[in-house]
Amino acid sequence: MVLKQAVPRYRKLYNILRRHIMEGIYKEGDLLPSENELCRLYGMTRPTVRQSLSYLAGDGYIRKHQGKGSIVHQLPREIGILSVAGTTSAVGDRNLKTRIIVKPVVRQWPEEFMFPLSDLEKESGYVYMERLRLLDDMPVFYDISYIPNINLPRITSRQFENRSLFSILREQYQIGIRGGEQRIKAIPATARISRFLDLAKGRPVLHLERQMETSVTGLFLYSSIYCNTEKFAIFGRF
Repeated sequence: MVLKQAVPRYRKLYNILRRHIMEGIYKEGDLLPSENELCRLYGMTRPTVRQSLSYLAGDGYIRKHQGKGSIVHQLPREIGILSVAGTTSAVGDRNLKTRIIVKPVVRQWPEEFMFPLSDLEKESGYVYMERLRLLDDMPVFYDISYIPNINLPRITSRQFENRSLFSILREQYQIGIRGGEQRIKAIPATARISRFLDLAKGRPVLHLERQMETSVTGLFLYSSIYCNTEKFAIFGRF
């Protein structure tokens, strides 16, 4: 029997404050409670509170200003396709489902890849996974993930069905998404893409190639996403 490790106290406070930011309790530009207030409210020591705030700052949720405190810098939430937030946080309580097409498996990188790779990434290989994201039971995103296999123990045994990849990385490995870049173009649907997105072969689909920077120095996530925009518009805030 594997005993579940207790969540560290700083991580509990991090999760609480992050959830309050994501749910809009604290909005862009708001001040979080002071360190003293957080200590009294949650019965934690100052070093524990400071560690929580440091992780929030590192993941881009707040900015710490000398003499002012911790100011909320909310990450984009609207879509997770044109922004860097995940699809799950974008659609909120809507009926989003995730179907695993290819379970996570460790592979060697292909000779040609959509973004330049570091020597460490090339040496470590990557975790390959294919998912289909359905909104209100309609296939919307066919998502191929390329995750460098760098200090991610047991990731291929994780349960990704109806789970957010970003949430798993954040909760199990303390890895947050800080930003990224992407290329977007319309392409005709191949037979495989049309089968998964329930489209006629050759119909135009939106293709995104993404490189996402994480809170771990030198660790990037990569994905190739095909979007069915016939019923749902893909958007993001600027």
